[in-house]
Amino acid sequence: MNPWLMPLFGWLAMSVVMLGVWLVQRRSGDAGIVDAAWTFGVGALGASFSLLSANGNWPRRLLLAALVSAWALRLGGYIVQRLVRLPEDGRYRQMKLEWGGNAQSRLFWFFQMQALAAVLFALPMLIAAQSTLPLNAWDYSGLAVWCVALLGETVADRQMAACRHDPAQRGQVCRRGLWRYSRHPNYFFEWLHWWSYFLLALSAPWGWTTIAAPLVMLYLFLFVTGIPPTEAQSLRSRGDAYREYQRTTSAFFPWPPRT
Repeated sequence: MNPWLMPLFGWLAMSVVMLGVWLVQRRSGDAGIVDAAWTFGVGALGASFSLLSANGNWPRRLLLAALVSAWALRLGGYIVQRLVRLPEDGRYRQMKLEWGGNAQSRLFWFFQMQALAAVLFALPMLIAAQSTLPLNAWDYSGLAVWCVALLGETVADRQMAACRHDPAQRGQVCRRGLWRYSRHPNYFFEWLHWWSYFLLALSAPWGWTTIAAPLVMLYLFLFVTGIPPTEAQSLRSRGDAYREYQRTTSAFFPWPPRT
């Protein structure tokens, strides 16, 4: 099969998946399930694009499939645990409140946009898999960035989970570990992770175009689906304590807190 037809089939498959996920959330009342579906979807598409639709260097294709699968399993598993243990994410509650009677119809199209986004964010793996060159310094640099990013995001998630389960932290702002240096270290390391695929793609034709993935992800985190709705919810729930946290702590890039 022509590798460049794979995104079309991937989009059709993800559209069907997101239709099912939308129906499930109608019954469960928890729209946060879309985050898990998107993560697992990107992992499945990225691995499929790497293994099934490319004629490039086989070790690189295996490496790409392994990295994107491991990322999806870790992040998707973490999201599923949150879905089971915690109420619906405040961002989605607020969206449904603002959309009122049109909430379900708008959520349907929102879920379908996530299907398209999953394909777009899996494209770096497809492009990287076209390289016929042996593994090189760019690939090993990408692997190193991936390891640092996954470790950082895992640590940040565990530190936040520890804060949530600490009775003394109830209603307070988490400032443990990485959260002392960034208000969103999980977002920062997730963004850093996307640079690994850019590095892995640099030896492929048109590999430089994969820089779009980390740049778009940065825009989403800073201005759309990441920091703005998350901080709005934190301000509603924690008020002045979170305002003080905003005053002293970097929003995204880890940095020593201001006094």
